[in-house]
Amino acid sequence: MISLIAGMPATWFCTMMFFYGLIIGSFLNVVIYRFHTGKSLSGHSHCLSCGTHLRWYELVPLFSYVSLRGRCHSCGSLIPSRYFLVELSTGLLFLLAAAKAVSLLELLYLCTLVSLCVVVVVYDIRHFIIPDSLTLLLTLLASVWTAVLFFSGTTALALAINVAAASGGTFFFYFLWRISNGRWIGFGDVKLAFPLGLIVGAPLVFSMVVFSFWIGAAVSVGLVGLSKLQRGKLCLRLGMRNLTIKSVVPFAPFFIAGCLLTLFTQLDVLTLFTFIY
Repeated sequence: MISLIAGMPATWFCTMMFFYGLIIGSFLNVVIYRFHTGKSLSGHSHCLSCGTHLRWYELVPLFSYVSLRGRCHSCGSLIPSRYFLVELSTGLLFLLAAAKAVSLLELLYLCTLVSLCVVVVVYDIRHFIIPDSLTLLLTLLASVWTAVLFFSGTTALALAINVAAASGGTFFFYFLWRISNGRWIGFGDVKLAFPLGLIVGAPLVFSMVVFSFWIGAAVSVGLVGLSKLQRGKLCLRLGMRNLTIKSVVPFAPFFIAGCLLTLFTQLDVLTLFTFIY
């Protein structure tokens, strides 16, 4: 993609995409906070504790959080760390999108994709639910890109195989949801499986699923390893929430992490096993 930007050095383009991602990440924070609350996205940003309207220099992504040391300038209340993490994550994902894209259209698709994924991840972590509207938007985006690939020369057979593989992944998660009565994964994860499978394509659906469970297992082990002993319980303070080894953790963040890892690296877990052995 960088080579398509005539006259712009690679470093400048990467820097531009990163800062553009920070700006979009700041907007995504507003979307996440106000989504399904009835609040307008155009309202003035304010402190969640004292209600003081934020000044322009308190709205600069990343830098405002660091300069304020994570506290409101007016009342000193803690600013949730997720604001910083969302902005940073979006900036880095936009950087990866710029590195992967081979056209402006694909760059737009990937940036829209990662923005939606960030909203789904954070919303699921906060509320333990994936709104159907977000899943529908991901499905619509994946379907539109599938149509673009078809009109760009991808064969109907290849697209049919992609749809079949995405459907197979959906059935697998439906099976897990069914036999566990929703204790292992939620039905929202089942609905999320189809667009994510369509996004990575048939050859990598299996890898996406495997990486999702691996990432989930690694995070679970990390929670146990980094937890501290507090009143006889293993407990980890993450942001504004207390997590214990018995805490319920939503699966969608791991699922989306597996999808993006597979999409950006094109890692095939079967090839990986072959290389190891």
